[in-house]
Amino acid sequence: MLDRDLIRNHPDVIRAGASRKHLSAPVDEFLAVDAEWRQLTTALQTNQAEMNRISKSIGALMGQGKKDEAEAAKATTKSLKDEIQAAEGTVRELEHRLREIELQMPNMPHESTPDGETDSDNVPIKVWGEPKEFDFEPKPHWDIAEALSLVDLPRGVKIAGSGFVLYTGMGARLQRALFNFMIDLQSSRGYHEVYPPYIANRASLIGTGNLPKFEEDLYKVDDDAYLIPTAEVPITNVYRDEILDGDALPIRLAGYSGCFRREAGAAGKDTRGLQRLHQFDKVEMVKFCRPEDSYDELERMLEDGEAVLQALGLHYRVVAVCAGDMGAKGAKQYDLEAWSPALKKWLEVSSISNFEAYQSRRANIRFRREVGAKPEFVHILNGSALGIPRTYATILETYQRVDGSVEVPEVLQRYVGSNVLSS
Repeated sequence: MLDRDLIRNHPDVIRAGASRKHLSAPVDEFLAVDAEWRQLTTALQTNQAEMNRISKSIGALMGQGKKDEAEAAKATTKSLKDEIQAAEGTVRELEHRLREIELQMPNMPHESTPDGETDSDNVPIKVWGEPKEFDFEPKPHWDIAEALSLVDLPRGVKIAGSGFVLYTGMGARLQRALFNFMIDLQSSRGYHEVYPPYIANRASLIGTGNLPKFEEDLYKVDDDAYLIPTAEVPITNVYRDEILDGDALPIRLAGYSGCFRREAGAAGKDTRGLQRLHQFDKVEMVKFCRPEDSYDELERMLEDGEAVLQALGLHYRVVAVCAGDMGAKGAKQYDLEAWSPALKKWLEVSSISNFEAYQSRRANIRFRREVGAKPEFVHILNGSALGIPRTYATILETYQRVDGSVEVPEVLQRYVGSNVLSS
């Protein structure tokens, strides 16, 4: 959510920022409702002050024997009271409407975010490692996983439908190894581990910006409960409606969770194997920091995400996501993309974003710089470290051997209990 005064005083800035994202912003609607709300609020305050003034005069009039004037004053206060009650109801309705409009406003892209409309306009800024060279034709991860009985795709579909996977045997152990390794690594890098609920209420999803815009993409449990699309939602809401001690910032939290999304990509596009799933595992990082520190913290968070890929020995690149591909919530975003040797393309395994105060305004998360200081909104950042399915896929493809077995990356061997996956 944006600063209300920014929308009021600089509507062209909001229009321009939304235009960079190729999104619409209901600026005109906000200004119209806000003008009506402010006018009515001013009139309401005037009437309340007048009613209080007249009410105080009634006793004095009665004491002076001016009964008729006192009765007239009582009639005036009753009339004002009726007007005030009616106006209060209208003000509440307008406040609710303003809130609904504000929730539709996209965040403003940071000046350093590149312009562009789609992922083809994203800007590569770093490449790490070299693509693995093979003296045989590398197999795609789904063929490797099937041959080694690591996953059972048909039975996953039988149990839950398309977009769901059954991991089996050493495949299940590799899955568990990945999220244990990832959360251990981030804990060693200064993140406080949390294990969040897999269900979030409506207020939590509004706080992170997933509602109301993306309701159709969520698995709804009941009117006030949804399966989480990412651990970003519960972890961000740990401090909803709280005022933090400025000396405690930055606060760095990391947690593993399952993630559930109805929308898993266009039908038939990049859906084979583990590329796009309705249920998947992920380790998420979230930071709460002072506004002046958030872009330095973004670079550090990027390093934290890269550390996972480097430890796994995977060839990857970093791209600066363009304004049009970033979505509504972000101010600046990096994506980490791992190289798929068999598919011969980059697979996104992490998005690392600075939301500035967009989420903290929605979730009402503030801090005080010192005791007695006016509360300010924190800046919130989040990033995956990492999304597991595509990381899993690129490990199988990168570490495959000519005999069909797969070498286990050294950092995972103690978790898997073996240095090779074989039939």
